[in-house]
Amino acid sequence: MSASILIIRTSSLGDVVYASAVLHDIRRALPDAQVDWVAEEAFAAVPQLAGARRVIPFALRRWRRRWYDPQSWRELAAFRQTLRETRYDIVIDLNEQVKSALIARAAFGKRHGFNRASIREPLACPLYQVTHAVSRELHFVERCRQLTAAALHYVPEGLPRWQWAWEEPSPSSNALLTPPETPYVMLLHATSRDDKLWPEDRWHALIHACHHRGLQVLLPWGNAKEQARSERLAVGHENARVLPKASLPELAVLLKKATWAAGVDTGLTHWSAALGTPTVAIFTATSPCRLGVGVQGEHAVDLGETGAPPEVDAVLETVSAISLQAHTSFTLSPRGRECPSPPAPLPQGESGAKRDANNLSQKCSNSLTNTSHEQEGA
Repeated sequence: MSASILIIRTSSLGDVVYASAVLHDIRRALPDAQVDWVAEEAFAAVPQLAGARRVIPFALRRWRRRWYDPQSWRELAAFRQTLRETRYDIVIDLNEQVKSALIARAAFGKRHGFNRASIREPLACPLYQVTHAVSRELHFVERCRQLTAAALHYVPEGLPRWQWAWEEPSPSSNALLTPPETPYVMLLHATSRDDKLWPEDRWHALIHACHHRGLQVLLPWGNAKEQARSERLAVGHENARVLPKASLPELAVLLKKATWAAGVDTGLTHWSAALGTPTVAIFTATSPCRLGVGVQGEHAVDLGETGAPPEVDAVLETVSAISLQAHTSFTLSPRGRECPSPPAPLPQGESGAKRDANNLSQKCSNSLTNTSHEQEGA
């Protein structure tokens, strides 16, 4: 009899992307397992594309804004009813918060979560039936993999991997969201925190360099402020195009088929790397050691550090090095063909920028080495 599993990771986009790597691990360890997922409605497409059997949308952000609306309360009641339709063998909370522990408590199934020393909000721990110790020094994706493996009694192997599935755009889709036939790159400038932005003059210089290399530049956005920045960045560059508003599945196709992508520490940058696209993540106010894309393999590189954003030349050197590699780390295939293969080695004579990135990766690796698999009964 196959195991029935519920995983809770509601937000944000990058965190849901990283957490969804556990679906590939589960598929390899427990091929017959059936996995449902609770995610914020804005990010529900990610676990769906990553192979969840069913995604149960959670709309807390919208409900909080409209708490006075009877429709919000009706939707909350419907969510709880949907959550309780299935009796799960295991419920795993990867969200580390009281709100997600309450969701786990409302579901039927044995509840697993991080222990008090490992979790973001220790007040959530009494709501779990089994807790697990996982080092807080690990990269976020590895914390998710370790907790899930401890709950399901297997050992995760190798680098994080995903098996994505998507539908090719239909002929009626917006032509402006169809991947160009000529080489193009995705520049992901948008983030919810101003201190994580890269200066606009550096984006302009990067777009200018792309023009000289025969590359089109696509600029996505998610809200009015981001759209305005995309439009400013496109001014004066005939190779730059501001995309129309796009859904996450539409962006997945564009990201996957790009020659490379560069972006700040934001959800789309992490998803680009998870899709197997050569990706440079630009860090300005956060550390890549626990959040960087480099954990995924040689096709993904982190540049910059808190208070020390990278220069344009470093980004250009790095994308030149990693985009020489074929897209071998992942396969994004209609309706999910098996995906992972070992990352290709770098060409001989790596660039100074790439060497610096490797040094940063080694420093992070040395500092994030230990995790405990102890379990405690709640």
